[in-house]
Amino acid sequence: MKGFDTEFLQQLKSKIDIVDVISSYVSLEKKGMNYWACCPFHHEKTPSFSVNSVDQYYHCFGCGASGDAITFVRKMETVDFMDAVKILAERAKIPLPDLNFDSEKTIEQKRKRDAILKILRASARFYLNNLNSGHADAHIDYILSRKLSSSTVRKFGLGASLDFKTLPQYLLDQGFRREDILDSGAVVESDRHAGRLIDAQGGRLIFPIINALDDVVAFGGRVLEKTDFAKYKNTRETSVFNKSKNLYNINLLKKQKKATGLKNIIMVEGYMDTISLYQAGFTNVVASMGTALTKEQARLAKRYADEILISYDGDFAGQKGAIRGLEILRDEGASVRVVSLPEGLDPDDVVKKYGNDGYRKCLDSAMPLTDFKLEVAGRGYDLSKTEERRAYIAEALRIIREEESVSVREDLLKTLRDKTGVTYESLKRDLDNLPAETPPAQDREPVRREDGADRNVKACRFILASVLFGAKYAKNFDLSSVRFDNPVHNTIADYIADRRKREEKVRASDLFEIFDEKTPELSEILDLSLGDNLEGERAARYFSDCVKTLGRQKIEEELKKLSAECDAQTDLAEKKRITRRILELTIQLKNF
Repeated sequence: MKGFDTEFLQQLKSKIDIVDVISSYVSLEKKGMNYWACCPFHHEKTPSFSVNSVDQYYHCFGCGASGDAITFVRKMETVDFMDAVKILAERAKIPLPDLNFDSEKTIEQKRKRDAILKILRASARFYLNNLNSGHADAHIDYILSRKLSSSTVRKFGLGASLDFKTLPQYLLDQGFRREDILDSGAVVESDRHAGRLIDAQGGRLIFPIINALDDVVAFGGRVLEKTDFAKYKNTRETSVFNKSKNLYNINLLKKQKKATGLKNIIMVEGYMDTISLYQAGFTNVVASMGTALTKEQARLAKRYADEILISYDGDFAGQKGAIRGLEILRDEGASVRVVSLPEGLDPDDVVKKYGNDGYRKCLDSAMPLTDFKLEVAGRGYDLSKTEERRAYIAEALRIIREEESVSVREDLLKTLRDKTGVTYESLKRDLDNLPAETPPAQDREPVRREDGADRNVKACRFILASVLFGAKYAKNFDLSSVRFDNPVHNTIADYIADRRKREEKVRASDLFEIFDEKTPELSEILDLSLGDNLEGERAARYFSDCVKTLGRQKIEEELKKLSAECDAQTDLAEKKRITRRILELTIQLKNF
């Protein structure tokens, strides 16, 4: 299955506890038989993400995300099935077996991924050799101008692209397929010369982008002279690289967390800021590779530390980017602050101009989101002018209202008072009198989602859920007495029948080896495990009603079919036989 023997996967799952696995990423709280948390896959304030320790699966009653330990690691680590298994096997200290592929498609997918990673690794070595070849004077001069030591250059694997043609030829000479080389993103086809392969980072200083599994997945490149091209350029999105789901230097950060632990993370914009801070001793640094921090990057960062310091450039665009990043991180549950840098300087500039101590002072004075928003807002107004001061006060009050803590609001109002000269009492009244905002829709409590399914579909779901989760009233129910039309329902019923026949325990977690975790109908059935939906006399009565509903459906469909046959029948004896059967079914229907 997916390259690994079924027996090995069962052994792996028996060695790991999904509660331990998930609790290493999110904070779980035990309530009743299950563990609960705010879902790591969508924003919510009330926990609706449940982990079933008995059946070893998770399910979110808010967004429908569900799966086993392998599914969870795959989504959290942004890796494929095989890499998720490798991570869990390493955690459980179980050696990986030889792969056992069950389809040509799977074989090709594995071959393609392995080939792309080999091409990228070979390209990184090629670039590194170029840097040390004696022909990369411009690249070396740039490195020296940025005052990077040779050990730092080696640590980050910096390299040099000398031209546009030698990398493609090198990779072809190594025996890699042309199609795989293009799919790696390291090489592209020339716009000017059809069919010609060129280095996507031609002539640039190369920054290998390495994921948390120590695989080279892409490259960043910097031009070395003035040009109309972008100063920095990343590898295009590929099957192994998605910029929005990666952080630069995550590989070294992961090693540091394992070795010494992490109190917090510094998040910067680009490659040079990361490398410069790392060299200066601030090794807990990663880069978003651009100002637009994504939710996936925020979740990735939070896995390594709960406290995150955003340290974007000191210009106005950088500050706005910091605010957006702070809001995303805050929504993901991280404790976040922003590092205010001198106007026009980036972290690399601060370290060079003011030294390590100067940057450390910036970190020590990092501000919470609301405070920083107020400071940035204040830069847009001339408070010596009455109209602008009033406009600033109006904007500041809207910002302060976002703060949930009453004591923090009071402190912020005092700061605003001192800055504007308006009395605290007046500011407090204006804050209280602000028009109410329409709050965003939130999950106040875990509530099952309604999808508009008809009565018969809901009956099928309830019957399957009752049997799947071992409800007392459904313990000996024979699923073969019910006809399921939905293929997902049929598959679940077949799975249960097979387990019962072999006298093995029925586990909901086994279904994630059969279905994709995004299967909507499976999610609807799992939703029914919430609370006491399947417990007590009310549930038992509803189960009985569901059985009757499907029984009536079966009879009604047969009556409809027989009526059509009777109307079309010309043989009198056969017509009488069908009529007698219709009468029998009609009586049965009345007795339901």
